[in-house]
Amino acid sequence: MDIRIDFSGRAIRYTEEEIAAVVAAMRDADPLTQGGRQIAFQEKFKKFNGAEYAFAFMNGTAALQTAAELCLLNQGDEVVIPSHTFTSSAYPFAARGAGLIFADIDPHTRVTTAEHIERVLTPRTRVVVVVHLYGFVADMPPIMELAKKRGLAVVEDACQAIGAEHAGVKAGNFADFGTFSFHSHKNITTLGEGGMLTLKDARRAEAVPMLRHNGHRAYAGNRPNYWIPAMGDLDFPELDGRRLQPANYCIGEVECALGSVLLDRVQTINAQKRERAIRFIDELADRPELIFHREAGPRHNYHLLAARMEGPTSRRDAFMRRMYGEFGIKCVVQYYPLNRYPYYQKLGFGQADCPNADAFFDHMISFPFQHGLTETQLEYMLDCTRKTLDGLRSGQGA
Repeated sequence: MDIRIDFSGRAIRYTEEEIAAVVAAMRDADPLTQGGRQIAFQEKFKKFNGAEYAFAFMNGTAALQTAAELCLLNQGDEVVIPSHTFTSSAYPFAARGAGLIFADIDPHTRVTTAEHIERVLTPRTRVVVVVHLYGFVADMPPIMELAKKRGLAVVEDACQAIGAEHAGVKAGNFADFGTFSFHSHKNITTLGEGGMLTLKDARRAEAVPMLRHNGHRAYAGNRPNYWIPAMGDLDFPELDGRRLQPANYCIGEVECALGSVLLDRVQTINAQKRERAIRFIDELADRPELIFHREAGPRHNYHLLAARMEGPTSRRDAFMRRMYGEFGIKCVVQYYPLNRYPYYQKLGFGQADCPNADAFFDHMISFPFQHGLTETQLEYMLDCTRKTLDGLRSGQGA
């Protein structure tokens, strides 16, 4: 099959300025990790997002792992997570002994709400994870009000929503923790991997550098002989009298150098993707079989462009089959409800009352929507979408 438009694993193309920043770091950075460029990237991200504290990580999953560690979970505690998300939103919490309780999503916005979260809360709930999936910021104020009333910690998985905002607050800056990803698919990517953790609490922030780097820290004060006993001290970071488990989640100076420059461009990328998404959606307004989530404001960065196909699942499959087989356009289906995976079923988390998440997954289509799509490709995809829908109406390819 000759693929004309792939569902690309690469979201953006780098500018000459961004490439130059990488080359300069390759030539000059010393050390190549945990250096001045990491500090600069963290400071710039903190200002960009309005965060109290920000720490760069090797990827978004590592940021989520660290947030989960800082939640101080005990065996039997429960964590509420939407079933419609990527697995990284969930397994860091299960790995720390928590029970996973899956919340449903709003059928229109495809993200969870305070109402859906409240339905599944129990006396054992300790943490709520809110995922801003597809780049759309969930309605955080009522979620935070609910969490405050119930004494719950909140983690915003903003890995897909960098730069998006709601009520004047950027994604990741409502809750106790915000996590971000700079993976190859995201609206900005630091050479394929990268992440950021934001926090509000000073005590937790103090523990992050040790958690990120194997429990290492600088010695207190000056030593008469700098080499005795070693280059750095080593200990367990502690919080509320509890030892935390460190790991190695460090990110390189090259990635941090690139990330600092990319932050200057991310809102332009978001705006361009949003404009294209709205245009694509509006051009198909006379084809009601495809139901998109249209959000023209900054609450959506359109990391992905997803739609629901009305009718039976076989109709969705027929659409995708023809788009790929006849026109060479590779659409995909994403975010299998987590409770339907064998992995979570074997862990004992296979039960969920999430009809909206199930229905959306069984009818969803995600279109290729990387920033690097040309106007010619976008127009071709629109034209082929119309032809495919018209063909399905007339019974062709069903």
